[in-house]
Amino acid sequence: MISRSNIFIALAVWVTLLQGCTRKDDPQFANYINEPVKSQVRGLDPTISASDLYTGLVMGQIYEGLMQYAYLERPVKVEPLLSDGMPEISKGNLVYKFKIRKGIFFHDDPSFKATNGKGRELEAADFIYSWKRLADPAYHSDGFWIFDGKVKGITKWREDAIKIGKADYSKPIEGLSAPDKYTLVITLAKPFPQLLYVLTMTGAWALPHEAIENYGGEFQNHPVGTGPYKFRSWVRNSKIILDRNPNYHDDHYPTKGEPEDMNRGLLTDAGKKLPLNDGVIFWELVEDQPRWLNFRKGETDWVEIPKDSFDSAVKKDELIDEIKKQGVELQKWTEPDLTFDALNMEDPILGKNKYLRQAMMMARDSAAVIQKFYNGRAIIAQGPIPPEIAGYNPNFKNPLKVFNLVKAKELLKKAGYPDGKGLPEFVYDTYGGTTSRQLGEFFQHEMAQLGIKIKIHDNTWPEFMDKQKKRKSQMFGMAWSADYPDAENFLQLFYGPNGSPGPNASNYNNPEFNKLYEQTAVMQDGPARNAIYQKMVDIVAEDCPYIFDAHRKTYTLNNGWFKNFKRNLINLGYIKYYRIDQQAKKELKPKL
Repeated sequence: MISRSNIFIALAVWVTLLQGCTRKDDPQFANYINEPVKSQVRGLDPTISASDLYTGLVMGQIYEGLMQYAYLERPVKVEPLLSDGMPEISKGNLVYKFKIRKGIFFHDDPSFKATNGKGRELEAADFIYSWKRLADPAYHSDGFWIFDGKVKGITKWREDAIKIGKADYSKPIEGLSAPDKYTLVITLAKPFPQLLYVLTMTGAWALPHEAIENYGGEFQNHPVGTGPYKFRSWVRNSKIILDRNPNYHDDHYPTKGEPEDMNRGLLTDAGKKLPLNDGVIFWELVEDQPRWLNFRKGETDWVEIPKDSFDSAVKKDELIDEIKKQGVELQKWTEPDLTFDALNMEDPILGKNKYLRQAMMMARDSAAVIQKFYNGRAIIAQGPIPPEIAGYNPNFKNPLKVFNLVKAKELLKKAGYPDGKGLPEFVYDTYGGTTSRQLGEFFQHEMAQLGIKIKIHDNTWPEFMDKQKKRKSQMFGMAWSADYPDAENFLQLFYGPNGSPGPNASNYNNPEFNKLYEQTAVMQDGPARNAIYQKMVDIVAEDCPYIFDAHRKTYTLNNGWFKNFKRNLINLGYIKYYRIDQQAKKELKPKL
C-alpha cells in the first residue's frame, strides 16, 4: 500500500511530467537524442554501479573500454574500441597483449591540474588503476566477478586489502602489467573464453585517477571518461544531459551489417564520423503512462510499448493505421533476458527448505504472467538460459514449471507447512514502476492460494539494488539482461563465490553446481560444454533459488525522424550511432 505522503509526491511528479510533455523545444537541444530511461539512475561511477543495466545505459555514453560490440552485425561480435586492433593471444590462451590507441584523451575537466583542465591522454596504466579500483573492497563493487579468480593475482590483491584494511594501489597485480605507455598485458590464472566479452562491460572501462582523487565520493556526480559524450548536468529523478565530446577520437559508423540493414536505412550513414548528434537527454520516466505520453507528444524519440497501451497501439501484431500515419515505426526485438522471482538462500526458512521453494515454483502461473504483463510477448522460461544465447536447449522442459496448485500444496505439506500453517509473512521487494508493483501483487495473490502470506515492499531502484548488495531482501522480482552472448553469463548468477554484492543476489551456493561451473569456465563453446551446462540447469531447476518466469520479446515504437535505431541491450555505447532527421522532425512532430 502506498503511504499518503508518497501519493502527494507521485501527484507532484505526475504534474511535472505532464508539464514536460508540453514543453517548448529549446533550439540548443534540436540535435540531441531524447532517450527514455524506465528506472532511476543510481550514480555515474562504473565501479559502484557495474551491474545496473539502466545506469549502465547512461554511463556507456561517457566511458569506454578496450572492446565494444559491432553495432549492426548479428550474431553480435566484439571489435576493438580503445584497443588498437585485436589483442595478441599466447599459445594456451593465458596471455593477452593489447596495444592502446594513441591520441585518445579523457574529457576536459578541472581535475587535470597538470594540463590546466585539458583532458590527459589515455594510457595502459589507466586500465590497471581502474581494475584495481574494481577489486578494492572499499567500493563493494558488484562488478568484481568479471575478473575474480580469472586475472592472475587480482583476487589475492583484494584479499590482502581486506586483511590490511586498505587497498595498496602501489602494489602490483601479477596478471596486469604495462611494459610501456601504450601496451597492456593481461595474464590469466586459467583460460577464460569470455575475456573479450567482459572487456566491453561497465566494470572494465577506463577511469582517470585524477578525477577520482579530486572528486572522491562525488565522482559518481562528476563522471569523466573518454567517450563520445561529456557530462553537463543531472536533475535527480528527472533528466541527465550529456553533450557531444568535441575531442572525441576517430570513430566511424559501421559499414557492415545484416542483409536487411541496407533496406531499413541502417547503412545510410556508413563510414561517417561519430557521434551523429550533438548530445543526449536521458529522461528518467519510471512510470509507464508518463513515459508513453512523452513519446506520443514527440518529447522522446522512441519507447517500449507499455502493457496498458499495447492493445490501443497494436492490432493483429501490427501498428494501427492512425499511429502509422504519424510516421511512427514499429519494431520487434527478442531480448536475451530472463525475468524471475529470487529467493534469498540465506533466509533461515526459504534457504533450508527445497520443498517450500518447489511449491512456490509450481504455484507460479507464468503463462498468466505473460498474458497479463507482457501482452503475450514472451515465452515461459524453463531455466535461466534464454533463446539465441550459446548454450540454450530448446528441448529442455522443467518438471516444476507446470502450474499445478494441487501438486504445489502437496509439496508445501511435504515441506512441513500444510496450507502455509507455521510460515511467517515474507517480504517481497519490488522497485518503482507500475508494472513492477503489479507483478509483485500478482505474486502475492498466487502465493496466497497456497496459504503463504506475502507483504509487498516498494523501493526506489537505488534502494532496491542496495538491498541486493547487502543481502537484505527475502524475495524479490527482477530481470537479468545478457552482458554477453554466452550462457555462462546467466549461469554465473548461481555460482557461490558470486554471492552479493556480486551478481548472485539469491546467494545460492551448491558445491556440485560450483564445481561444474568452474569446469566449464575454461571450456570453449561446443557440445561438450553444453552438456555440462544442461547438468547445471537441471541442478538449479530442482533447487529453485529462482522462480523462473519469462524470456521477453519487446515491441518498440520510434518516431519517423529517429534514425539508426537497432536495439541491442548488450551494446551499452549506442547513442553515438543515432541521428535526427531534422526535416522529417519538422514535418512529423506537428502530426502527433
